[in-house]
Amino acid sequence: MLAFPVSAEEKNEAGFKVWLQSLKQEALEKGYTAELVDKALDTATFRPTVVKADKNQPEKKITLDDYLATRVPDWKVKQAITLYREHQSLLDEIGSKYGVQPRFIVALWGNESNFGKIQGNYPVFPAVLSLAYEGRREAMFKKQFYAALDIIRDGHIGIEALKGSWAGAMGQSQFMPVSFLNYAEDYDGDGRKDIWTTPADVFASIANFLASEGWDDDYTWGRQVKFVDGYDGAHSGFAKEDFVPLTVWQERGVRKFDLSDLPAAGIKASLIMPDGIDGRLYLVYNNFHTLMKWNRSSYFGVSVSYLADRISKGE
Repeated sequence: MLAFPVSAEEKNEAGFKVWLQSLKQEALEKGYTAELVDKALDTATFRPTVVKADKNQPEKKITLDDYLATRVPDWKVKQAITLYREHQSLLDEIGSKYGVQPRFIVALWGNESNFGKIQGNYPVFPAVLSLAYEGRREAMFKKQFYAALDIIRDGHIGIEALKGSWAGAMGQSQFMPVSFLNYAEDYDGDGRKDIWTTPADVFASIANFLASEGWDDDYTWGRQVKFVDGYDGAHSGFAKEDFVPLTVWQERGVRKFDLSDLPAAGIKASLIMPDGIDGRLYLVYNNFHTLMKWNRSSYFGVSVSYLADRISKGE
């Protein structure tokens, strides 16, 4: 804990520097070397634009159809299929090891960083430290700071190259530093978990996240559905009690998109209606719940799943 509160009036570079001195003492007490802490803090300047971006994230103003059109355009589908085929041997090997279908690895890769092309150019230390100093989620972003210190200390990347999104998400998988420590993999065995430039490490890290969070490659993510017999979408959402077998959804009036019966299988599913009953309707399985651990947006989960399906179809 910091030794003093940071008032609203001190949310500037001068106050930030004072706050960093207290943070440095805390880091030293945790056992980090003065050399490492100084190197990290020497790169840190207060970034009001980062705080502004965090406070002013736009509320949802678009439909799922709009979102899919922008996140999964045809050109991205074509790139995904091309890259899937280009890396298929490696992807199949990693998919088999971790128990994750390769098409979902590629879909997450494409959604997070446009297949590594857009990784962000914000220095990670100033980003996470500015957000910690701002105060609303100080504890969370201080954890990210210490995780970033661990990444540098362990030699995975240099401080100058440690860049990411405005909030600190890094590399082709866009892992926050804490997620990096939990899930990043050194698949090529070179001693570095390189989610920035090494495809094998990127793919394995994505697969490891999914596998660690409950992915089951015996199943897919879900399906788009329609309602019959006046069913009004009751019991939709991600509550545990609403995660029930397909037979229950069949009885309630849920059908495949072509209005045929749901599979007579014991697999459990949740009903989601991202835009309400008049929008797209889905039954989603446990794997979709795992995708939601990556990003809590149902729009995001559907976009990844949709791209994975397009990769599977090859079109």
